[in-house]
Amino acid sequence: MSASVPLRAFARRGTTSIGSKVPKRICRASYSSSLTATRSRCAATTLPNTRSAVRTFSTTPRRYLASVDETFDPRTVERESDEVDVCIIGGGPAGLSAAIRLKQLANEAGNEDFRVLLLEKAGEIGAHILSGAVINPIAVKELFPDWLDEANENRFEHATPATGDKMKFLTKSSAIPLPAPPQMHNKGNYIVSLNQFTKWLGERAEEVGVEVYPGFAASEVLYKPDGSVLGVATNDLGIGRDGKPKDNFERGMEFHARVTLFAEGCHGSLTKQVIKKFDLRRDSQHQTYGLGVKEVWEIQPEKFRKGEVVHSMGYPLPLDTYGGGWLYHFGDNLVSIGLVTALDYRNPWLSPYGEFQKMKQHPLYRSVLEGGKCISYGARALSEGGFQSIPKVAFPGGALIGDSAGFVNVPQVKGTHNAMRTGMLAAEAAWSALAEGSEESSVFLYKYEDSLRKSQVWKELKEVRNMRPAFQTPLGALGGVLYSGLEAFVLKGRVPWTLKHRHTDYEATGRADKYPKIEYPKPDGKITFDILTSVSRTGTNHEEDQPVHLQVKDWDAHTQKTWPDYKGLENRFCPAGVYEYVEDDSKPLGVRFQINAQNCIHCKTCDIKAPHQDINWAVPQGGEGPKYYLT
Repeated sequence: MSASVPLRAFARRGTTSIGSKVPKRICRASYSSSLTATRSRCAATTLPNTRSAVRTFSTTPRRYLASVDETFDPRTVERESDEVDVCIIGGGPAGLSAAIRLKQLANEAGNEDFRVLLLEKAGEIGAHILSGAVINPIAVKELFPDWLDEANENRFEHATPATGDKMKFLTKSSAIPLPAPPQMHNKGNYIVSLNQFTKWLGERAEEVGVEVYPGFAASEVLYKPDGSVLGVATNDLGIGRDGKPKDNFERGMEFHARVTLFAEGCHGSLTKQVIKKFDLRRDSQHQTYGLGVKEVWEIQPEKFRKGEVVHSMGYPLPLDTYGGGWLYHFGDNLVSIGLVTALDYRNPWLSPYGEFQKMKQHPLYRSVLEGGKCISYGARALSEGGFQSIPKVAFPGGALIGDSAGFVNVPQVKGTHNAMRTGMLAAEAAWSALAEGSEESSVFLYKYEDSLRKSQVWKELKEVRNMRPAFQTPLGALGGVLYSGLEAFVLKGRVPWTLKHRHTDYEATGRADKYPKIEYPKPDGKITFDILTSVSRTGTNHEEDQPVHLQVKDWDAHTQKTWPDYKGLENRFCPAGVYEYVEDDSKPLGVRFQINAQNCIHCKTCDIKAPHQDINWAVPQGGEGPKYYLT
């Protein structure tokens, strides 16, 4: 359907060159507003096919020898555009599964010209992916039945079969065995690095003909005159911190599609916009979140128990805070260790990062880590709202898939299989809708909404819907544990009621003078680490001279509203040392709010937990952020 020839020359696969120059037809967009669109005009262009870790192509001439007092509005530069059948925003398990399924259907139908394009903000596929992770293989088996078959030369080679489950309740110095609920039994599941698994999916996507564009940060949703989604635009490059174009300015690019699938993961910046525009939460509750903080260690061989899965609850988190820890033995002498802290915690002195460091000193975990070496660190927010918080997933011109909509099964401590399955359901719905509709009419994926409600994803989340909100009832944490046990072993969701989430995460935050201050032990540099040492293990990087992507309209006003009541909450909830309050006698409150955007690891916690909701996480330049390893 495209009026332009594909830009496959620029679909990146690492840093390997695949040619020198390829003639392509590029469509030049004749508008800049996201609310109106006209047909683009196409012009033949020859583009250099250079490859690097960040975006390398643009048809915008670079601005050399620019005058320092030159007034120039970047929006006056026309953006180039490309037209595809389906555009997918996000290269995680959901987006890649949708892309692969679409191309499988197209190839089976003999329609090899059906274009599926995937944009990923990380410089490499998988570089921003982090999870536990023990995965249920049901979805990947559907995509690739031979995904582990030794006869398949492209099989996934890094899956460790789960061999046993342990559940512990921790006090400060002891670990009390608990029966693992049925939802947490992992027979038939696999421990993986989701970072490695996603890279593998990316390779499979390219094999079937998906156009994969890492290093492209989609920053704007484009709309047709009728209000339906037209596609997305990537952000401009070469904009200084002051908002003015530099001499290396390059205009962003537009990608127009008949269907746009948003697979940004938890709390995506564009997902927030489409949820608001189309009122997708009109029949659901708000989303709730947790923050997962994780390390990967290489441990002594005699301590390694391949395939063992350990979960814990209790210490170090306070009784009124939902969350828990994990320790997974995988690969060769590797363990994944982490802590999820629900972001509806009340005490503003609490630090999820600090709680994780405390947890590692517990004998259950320290005994495994001692003598080992930490080789990787990362953190990310995850959706915990479950069934009650699933929004409408389809809207004119597109849909939400994976954790953009929130399909994590919190009691199972799993979400990858649901992310992949919803991506595949949306792909099948999009294929049908595009086959049945005309090229000029807007597409609505009715079939996706319908098939989702008939799917195992819906059944699975409905069954456990009351477990997480049980911890917000007047019965407290103990009541939540008891009720969840009753649901897990007896009721299994077969009750006529659905418990509600009582508040958003930011509304739950209490004032600092109402809660005891928490002092965290000094890191020992062997088991526990200071936050900047941990951030150095993420490989994160951002160009300093660019607009701050953690958007606070007025830093002084933020300080006036937030510091008196919360005394530096931002510094404690951020797992990357992005936010600081620096002593400054020239300021009315004696402190100055500071954002160290270069440290950001794209976890989105600030956007979720800020008490006044005045921090907006937006995408930085494409290719920036963490470069995770084995996470």
